[in-house]
Amino acid sequence: MAFDTLTGLGYGIITFAIVIGIGLVVLNGFGKAVADCPAGYAWNTNGSTQFTDNTCCLTGGVDCSSAGNFTTNSKGSDATVYMMGQIGEDGLASWTPAIIALVVGMLFLGMFLARGTNRV
Repeated sequence: MAFDTLTGLGYGIITFAIVIGIGLVVLNGFGKAVADCPAGYAWNTNGSTQFTDNTCCLTGGVDCSSAGNFTTNSKGSDATVYMMGQIGEDGLASWTPAIIALVVGMLFLGMFLARGTNRV
């Protein structure tokens, strides 16, 4: 019986990870679609510094981390970048270890409490 519960917990964690992963991919694509970068700029999702990631960067192989080589993007892409942060490592995904620890702890607590009642 206990392993059936652990199997359900495993499926739940896998589903949680898939939802987060698909959500980030979809939001990244949506941010690119609504970026509305000016002429000569392209949406940059893999910047090397804090100022270049998810911004409009000059095209043509220039270093986007230098001042003046990137510009602001649209409000729509700013909103999707914010939502990616809320789903990603700054938001929902950062709660994953706590959720796993809480559920496993409650599982073991339930097992110890149910030991004398033969309901396991």
